Amino acid sequence: MSNTFTATFYHWRNRYLLMRHGHSQANEQGLIISSPGRGLSDFGLSPLGEEQLSTVIEQWRWPTPTKVVHSDFLRTTQTADRVAKAFGLTLEKEERLRERYFGELDGQSDRHYPDVWALDAQDAGHQQHQVEAVSHVAKRMCAVVEQLERRCEGETVLVVSHGDPLQILLTALANKPLTQHREQPALQPASITPLGS
Repeated sequence: MSNTFTATFYHWRNRYLLMRHGHSQANEQGLIISSPGRGLSDFGLSPLGEEQLSTVIEQWRWPTPTKVVHSDFLRTTQTADRVAKAFGLTLEKEERLRERYFGELDGQSDRHYPDVWALDAQDAGHQQHQVEAVSHVAKRMCAVVEQLERRCEGETVLVVSHGDPLQILLTALANKPLTQHREQPALQPASITPLGS
């Protein structure tokens, strides 16, 4: 499963493969796990997520990655590690690729997501329920890509992160209003979206 994104007016020094982590225990339990306190050491991949990664690696059809950069949450670390091992690469942990923080809703049912997304569509700067603003997520995610663009050239970078942050990043890179981030095609677990040259 993949989505293709093209930045029309940008010359990329590197190619990027944006990957959402595989199906997780949080997905399985229908929970929002967005805080480092919960997500760094718990709620890793589910058996389905492990199976998805086996399939993705076995049927790999994207350019071969030369670098793997990932969110340090357990589910993204496990995802990145599976791909890195398959290609003989080392991992590079990046805190700015973490899940969007859902504030008071952290640890609660994922049925709250649509309520937050409805607020996002009105205001990309809102922090209701102490949720991290879309504008802040965009800033930190874009900063990672900008730093990689300055630091590297000719690399194929696998960037392993989470659904909301990746959709927000794609929206920002497309120069679309951040309030429209949920209008991006949903990134499925273990999906890869190529970006760049």
